[in-house]
Amino acid sequence: MVGITSVEVKESVDELAARLRQAKTPQEKERLQVLYWLKQDNAPSISAIAKATGKHRNTLQTWLMQYRDDGLEIMLEVKKSPGGVRVIPQWAEDALAKRLQDPEHGFTSYGAVQAWLSETLGIEAEYHAVYQMTRHRLKAKLKVARPQHRKQDPAKRQAFKQTLPTISNC
Repeated sequence: MVGITSVEVKESVDELAARLRQAKTPQEKERLQVLYWLKQDNAPSISAIAKATGKHRNTLQTWLMQYRDDGLEIMLEVKKSPGGVRVIPQWAEDALAKRLQDPEHGFTSYGAVQAWLSETLGIEAEYHAVYQMTRHRLKAKLKVARPQHRKQDPAKRQAFKQTLPTISNC
C-alpha cells in the first residue's frame, strides 16, 4: 500500500521527544521528527509527513531505509562533501607564506606571485586562485611604497614630518 511504511521504530515516544529537544542541527531535528510522527498511535502517511516537512517522500524513504538497515545514529549522520581539490598544494602555500614574511623579498603584484609560483615551485595556477590564496587564506596585502619624485629633497620631507603634528591640530 502506497504511503505506508514498513519501518518499526524501536525507540519510545518519550525517548524520541527527549532526543528532539537535544538535537543540535535542523537536519537532525527533521529526521527525528519523522520517527516521532511514525511512532505515534495514529501515525500519518509518509506522503503527509513529507508534505509537512517540505521534503520529497523518496527522501523520507531513504532516511527510513537507513534507519531500518543501520540504526538511528547512521540515519542522523549528515555527510558533508569534502569540496574541490586545491590547485595550489599546502606545501606551496606554506612556502609562499614564508616568502611573504620576508621583508626583503616582497611581491609587487599578484601576477608576480603567480610568476614566482610558476618559476620557483613549478605550479601553474590562475590569477584568481593566486589572489584568493594570498589575500584571503594567507591574509597578505601586497604593499608597494609610493613612488617619490627624483627631485624631492629628503631633508625637506623630514622637516615636514616633524612639523606635521603641530599643523594638523588646527
